[in-house]
Amino acid sequence: MLKNCGHIDPEEIDDYLAAGGYQALRKVLKEMSPEQVIDAAKRSGLRGLGGAGFPTGRKWEACRRAVGDEKYVVCNADEGDPGAFQDRSVLEGDPHLVIEGMIIAGYAVGAKKGYVYVRAEYPLAVKRLGIAIAQARERGFLGESILGHGFDFDIEIFQGAGAFVCGESTALTFSIEGRRGMPKPLPRPRTTEEGLWGRPTLLNNVKTFANISWIINKGAAWFTSQGTEKSKGTAIFSLAGKITNCGLIEVPMGITLREIIFGIGGGIRGGKAFKAVQTGGPSGGVLPASLLDTAIDFDSLITAGSIMGSGGMVVVDEDTCMVDLARYFLGFTQKESCGQCSLCRLGSVQMLEILNAITEGKGRIEDIDLLIELGEGIKRGSICGLGQTAPNPVLSTIRYFRGEYEAHILEKKCPARVCRGLISYYIVPDKCKACLRCLRECPVGAIKGGKKEVHVINQDKCTRCGICLSVCPKRFSAVECVPGRLTNGD
Repeated sequence: MLKNCGHIDPEEIDDYLAAGGYQALRKVLKEMSPEQVIDAAKRSGLRGLGGAGFPTGRKWEACRRAVGDEKYVVCNADEGDPGAFQDRSVLEGDPHLVIEGMIIAGYAVGAKKGYVYVRAEYPLAVKRLGIAIAQARERGFLGESILGHGFDFDIEIFQGAGAFVCGESTALTFSIEGRRGMPKPLPRPRTTEEGLWGRPTLLNNVKTFANISWIINKGAAWFTSQGTEKSKGTAIFSLAGKITNCGLIEVPMGITLREIIFGIGGGIRGGKAFKAVQTGGPSGGVLPASLLDTAIDFDSLITAGSIMGSGGMVVVDEDTCMVDLARYFLGFTQKESCGQCSLCRLGSVQMLEILNAITEGKGRIEDIDLLIELGEGIKRGSICGLGQTAPNPVLSTIRYFRGEYEAHILEKKCPARVCRGLISYYIVPDKCKACLRCLRECPVGAIKGGKKEVHVINQDKCTRCGICLSVCPKRFSAVECVPGRLTNGD
C-alpha cells in the first residue's frame, strides 16, 4: 500500500502509470467478469482495514447481488482517530491507487458513481485527490465507457466536517445525503442493501481499496502468502507516543507488538521502561508488557481486550498514569457521541465523572466495579461501533492495571505522579542552594525562604502546577514530585 508513497509525484498521473498504475483496471475490463473480480477478492482473504475486519469479497458479493436501479461505491476516508494518519498518507502520496481500487469495485458490484468521504481537515489530501480524479478523467480511466469497454464510472469528493461518528457507515451515508451524521436506528438493513439514498452501497476504507490493484495484478495466492490464517496481507500503523522511532509503518499481519515497538520502533524514548500500548485509536484497549508477544491481527487483539481499529498505535512509558490515560480517551469518545443511544449518551458521561473523581482523590473502591458494569452496559446497549468500543480504554486498564486504580482510591496516590490532585512537590533540604528561582516563579507565593535559607513549599497554598520543578536548575535538582498529598511539616 505504501510502496509508491514518497517515490512518485502524486500530482502526476504519468508517474503512477510508469509504476504500473491502472494495469489492474485494464486487466479487469479486458479479461475478467465482475464475478471473477469478486472471486479474486474472496480468495485473497482481504478484510476491511477500516477496523471492522469484515471479509471484503463477501461484502462485494452482497452488493453485487443486491437489487437496485442504481448502486454506489463509497471510500471512507473519515480518519478521526487522534494520532492516526494512515489514510491521509495514502491519499496524499498515492491517490491514484485508491481511485483505481474504487473503479474496479464499481465494475464488480455494478455501480456507476463513487464518493470519497474525506475530512475537510485534510486539505492536501483533498487537493491531490481532486487533481488525480481530473487526470483520470482526462486519460479515460473515469467517465463514460472507460477505456472503450462500455463501463461508466465517475468519482466525486465529499468533505466531512470532522465528526468522529461519521466513520460509521450509516452515519457517513446520511452525511453525504445532507442529513445529520448519526447511525440509523435498529433494526436496519446492511449498507450493501440500503445505503446512499436507499440504494445498494459498497463502503470500504482507503486502505482496503489500496489493496485491490495489487491483488488483481499479483493474484490472490500472492496476497495470502502474507499474514495469518484469518488475517491476510499487511496492515499500516501510525506508531506514536513515547517511542524512539515514530511514524507510519506497513507490516505483515501476525507480527508481534514486541517486534514493532522494540524492533521497528527502536524501544522507549530516553531509556524509560515500557508500560503499555494502545491499539485501535481512542476506542482501543490498552495492553501491558505481559502481552508484548501478542500477534497483531483482528482476532488476537480482540481476545486481548483491544481492537485493530484503523491502525493507531500509541506507546506509553513508566511515567504514564493509566487512570488518566483512560480518562483522556473516554473524554474524546464521550464528546464525539451523537447522543442517540441513552446508554452511550448518559453512561459515558457517568463513567467520565467517576474517572475524574478518582484522579482528584475522591474515588470510592466500589467505583471500579461500577465502571466495569457501566462499560459492559454501554457496549451491549449501543447501536454503532463508537458506543460498542468507547469503554475499551477503561475496561482494559482496569483489567491489566487495577492496582493503579486502587492506589488512587485507597492510598490517595498517583504512582505515575500525573494526577495533580494526588501528588505533591517537595524541596529536598540537602539539595536546595537557595537560589530563589522557584520562590520567584511560584504563581501563588507558596514557597518561602531567602538567600542562604533553604526554601520550603507551603502545601496548603501549593496548586501542584509544577513550575518549581521546571525552573529548578538541573545541577541542583532540589525539587521532586512525589505521589500522594503532603502536609506542612512532612
